Amino acid sequence: MKEYPHFDVLVIGSGAAGLYAALCLPSSYSVGLITKDKLKTGASKWAQGGIAAAINSDDSPLLHLEDTLKAGAGLCDRAAVEFLVEHGASSIESLVDMGVAFDRHNSKLAMTLEAAHSRPRVLHAADTTGKAIVTTLTEQVLQKPNITVISQALALNLWLNQETGHCQGISLLHQQTISWISSSAVVLATGGGGQVFSQTTNPPVSTGDGVAMAWRSSAIVRDLEFVQFHPTALTKSGAPRFLISEAVRGEGAHLVDREGKRFAFAYHPDGELAPRDIVSRAIFTHLQKTGATNVYLDLRPIPAEKIRYRFPNIIRVCQQYGVDLFNEPIPVAPAAHYWMGGIEVDRMNRTSIPGLYAVGETASTGVHGANRLASNSLLECVVYAAQLSKLEIPSTQFVTEYELINIKEENWSGQTEQIAQMRNDLPMLVWQSAGICRTEEVLKNAISQVQAWHSQLIALPLSKYVSEISPNHQLNFNSAQAELQIRFYTETLNLLDIAYLILSSAVFRTESRGGHYRLDYPQVSSDWQVHTVVKEHSWSTSTLN
Repeated sequence: MKEYPHFDVLVIGSGAAGLYAALCLPSSYSVGLITKDKLKTGASKWAQGGIAAAINSDDSPLLHLEDTLKAGAGLCDRAAVEFLVEHGASSIESLVDMGVAFDRHNSKLAMTLEAAHSRPRVLHAADTTGKAIVTTLTEQVLQKPNITVISQALALNLWLNQETGHCQGISLLHQQTISWISSSAVVLATGGGGQVFSQTTNPPVSTGDGVAMAWRSSAIVRDLEFVQFHPTALTKSGAPRFLISEAVRGEGAHLVDREGKRFAFAYHPDGELAPRDIVSRAIFTHLQKTGATNVYLDLRPIPAEKIRYRFPNIIRVCQQYGVDLFNEPIPVAPAAHYWMGGIEVDRMNRTSIPGLYAVGETASTGVHGANRLASNSLLECVVYAAQLSKLEIPSTQFVTEYELINIKEENWSGQTEQIAQMRNDLPMLVWQSAGICRTEEVLKNAISQVQAWHSQLIALPLSKYVSEISPNHQLNFNSAQAELQIRFYTETLNLLDIAYLILSSAVFRTESRGGHYRLDYPQVSSDWQVHTVVKEHSWSTSTLN
């Protein structure tokens, strides 16, 4: 029988938010860090552009605040943004002290300009900033004696105290067993849910696990219709939708169509440096007009030496897929990139469930509004996760007596085929219905299909191992194949849940704003300058803070 200790805090997720959260928790706490694969597999390490902070002499937190509010299209919580920008400088100082090697110009930290920023304020480490931050944080975590890393493990469900409603742990799939792990607090840092879309820059692990788990436990979730579609993902047959950083356009690259025309200015006076949602819609609309499958990002206006210095990883990946960006433009098209919504939290990362916290893309802090300002996401991870240094938890010890149940592996191949078909069809359905442009009829048809798939999924015999396991049972499968199949089932369940939430929230909001664009309601409405709030199957609104 596999036994886990009681942890003071469990942190679920090992991107920048999860790692930094684990490091900021008081060192007197025993911390369990749960990661789906090995460390360094989350979306943070894919962040190329950088991390925004107003630290130059010609910049200020007030300017950063104004840019963030403008990009957020009227839905940012001002107090949340003020907190973010005012702690930008100290957060950068903390990362530098930890050893993050940001690029420098002479002795000063180098800054670049990105779309919708009024000043160059984006720090970077070449074009692999996220990787540099995550690598440094991982090294720090591995040196902390109070942090236990549990890798290649999947959190299945939250464990709530039936009497108090307090979150007291999770059920976990790990090493061919399903066990319950107790803790005095749980921090969800599982990233976004980009894999619910067929076109996404997110890694395979981004299946919306934290939001789905929290919603199933009746936590309040918010603003889930707001998905940011990155305008420029590599669009090459056989290649992943590799993100071509916004910093490329900030440094002077042109967005052109197959005729070589800089078409973006026909849609916005800032052209390719307009906010992301506008640039994505410009590309989407232009592709519909021209019948093309992609546009192009031309780096040739940038001096070759600057390209080599700033974008070595983009050069490498493009070369890998047969694109010589020094002599030809890169084929690109929009892809789902960042989820502005998430689990509603306050300034201390507290959710509506006592003992449950959320940080990073999993959380809805109110910072991003309807459209995230470029490079604010890594900053949000650090600024808000740092609040966990003030976490006070009850000194509760749970004693869990397990009854070990050995599961004889059945023939699950038929069930797995059904799940695989859903997993294959769902992302295309969501991309076509809740992608860059949306309409009520298409959204409602998609909801009906998702509900039908969900009913089929939970009717499968496999579901009892995920949803019906008692906290005093430990299931032992004695099979790596069974573990993979249960993980496949759980991730598909999570994807169906977040698809339902995104689609239903998109139907609910009858206007267009930021990352949410309705062809049947194309205008911004002042009546909708409110948050979309979801609890269980009920949708409502709440005023901005």
